[in-house]
Amino acid sequence: MHSLLMVLAGLTLFNLFLHVPSGSCINADSSGNFTCPRGCEKWKKPLCPVNGGSANKRTIGYWQSWATARPCAAWSVTDIDATKWTHINFAFALINKTTYEMAQMAPTDVQQYMQLTDLKRHNPNLKVFVSIGGWNAGGAVFLDMVSSTSGRSAFINSLKRFLRQYVFDGVDINWEYLVPEDHSGNQADSETYVEFLKELRAELGTKYGVTASLPVSFWHLQHFDAKNLAKHIDWFNMQKATAAESVVQAHSNLTEIDQGLDLLWRNGIDPQRVVLGLGFYGSAFTLESSDCSKPGCRFSGSAEEGRCTEQPGILSNSEIQDIITDNGMTPILVKEDAVKYITWDSNQWVSYDDEETFRMKREYANSLCLGGISVWALDLDKPIEQTSVNNLLGSEMSLNSKWNTLASRRAIIRSNVLTLGLFWTACQPPFGGADGKMCPEGYRPIALAHGKVFDADLNHLTGEGCHGGGVGV
Repeated sequence: MHSLLMVLAGLTLFNLFLHVPSGSCINADSSGNFTCPRGCEKWKKPLCPVNGGSANKRTIGYWQSWATARPCAAWSVTDIDATKWTHINFAFALINKTTYEMAQMAPTDVQQYMQLTDLKRHNPNLKVFVSIGGWNAGGAVFLDMVSSTSGRSAFINSLKRFLRQYVFDGVDINWEYLVPEDHSGNQADSETYVEFLKELRAELGTKYGVTASLPVSFWHLQHFDAKNLAKHIDWFNMQKATAAESVVQAHSNLTEIDQGLDLLWRNGIDPQRVVLGLGFYGSAFTLESSDCSKPGCRFSGSAEEGRCTEQPGILSNSEIQDIITDNGMTPILVKEDAVKYITWDSNQWVSYDDEETFRMKREYANSLCLGGISVWALDLDKPIEQTSVNNLLGSEMSLNSKWNTLASRRAIIRSNVLTLGLFWTACQPPFGGADGKMCPEGYRPIALAHGKVFDADLNHLTGEGCHGGGVGV
C-alpha cells in the first residue's frame, strides 16, 4: 500500500489549463512545480498518516428514493443501519423548471423524508441532508435558476420552507455538470454559481449545512471555480465522472481520483473540506473480444442489465456478489488503481470495490488528510447482509456506540426533550391534533411507545398512533 501511495504522490498533470479566475494555479512542469499568476503560491499535496483516521470524520451515505421499487434486493428506509453513518443524503429532490421552487421526484418521497429524519432516533448525531439535482436532472434548470436574481430568490425561499417542514439538517447541491452538452458554457456560468451559493449560505446561516458535489475528473472539474465556491459551503462531495472512452476502465480508480484532487490542492482547498466519493456499484461493459479482458481492452457497449437494478452499464454490489458466488469466481485486483474486476459469460465485464480495495481507498483518503468518505449509494448493498457497508466500515463499527444501551438511550431522549424544544401535543398525524392544536412549522407529531416518552427502548416503537400523548419532533 505504501508503494502505491508513493506512486500516486508523484502523479502530476502536465500543461492543463484550468477554467478558473486569475490567482488560481495553472500549468505544471515536469518537477511538479506549478507556474502561478501573481498571488498564487506553489502547491503541496497534503500528507497525513495512512492510519491516522482523518477520513473517519464524515461517513456519508446517499439514499436513492427509487430503491424501494426494485424487483429484487429492494430496500426500505428501515433497512438502514443509522449507527453506521454520520450523514445520509436523500437523492434526489428537483427544481421546478418554471417556478424554480423545490419539487419532488415522486409522490412517495414525502413519506421517505419523514422516515429518514426519524432515523435520528437510532443515532441522535445523524444529520440528514436533501440532495438536489443529480445526473438526470439536467444542468439547464440549474443554469437558468442561478442566472437571475429572481430565480435564485425563488429557489432559496422554497428550500428554506422545505428544510423546516421536513426537518432536514442541510442541503447538498448536486449540480454535477456545470456546462451541459447543449450549452457552450462560459466564465459567467461559474461566477453565477458562486453568487448563488453565497446567497444560499447567507439565507440559511449556520443552522443548516450546505455542501456541493464536484466531479473528480479534470474534464468536468475544470469548469468549477472551486476556490470561491469553498468560501460558502461546509465541504465538497467528490463524485466519480468519467469521460466517454472506447475501452473498459477501472471503476473509481485511484489514478483518476488523484489527478482530479490535485486540481483542488493547486487552488488551496483545505483537504478536511473534501469528502472522497466511493461506490457500492460497478461500471459494467460488454467486451469487444473475449480474448482481451484486462482494463484497456475495447468494449462494444454496456453490459447486460442487472436483474435488480435494470440499468445497462451499472451493476450493484449486491448483484456483483451474486455473480461471483453463482460462478465460483476469483476477482482480479488492479493494485495501482485499487479496484477489482471480473469477467463472465465470455464477454461481460465489471470493475468494482470490495473489502480489500475499500481499505486501500480509506488509507489513501487518510494519507491526504481528507475530511470523510461518501458512498453512492448505500442501498446498492444487500439489504439484509449489508456486506459492502461492513466491508467499508467494519461489521463492528458504530458511529454512535452510546445508543447501544437502554440507559444511555433514556438519557439521550430525556436530554433532547428537556433542552431541544420538544413538546407534548395531542398527536394525530400528519400535522394537527384532534383538539385543533397545531405543531409549529418544522415540527410534526410522532408516537413513542404508547406515549411513554422515557421508555426509550426503541425496539418497541409502535405505528398505531399516540394513544393520548406524543412528542413533536
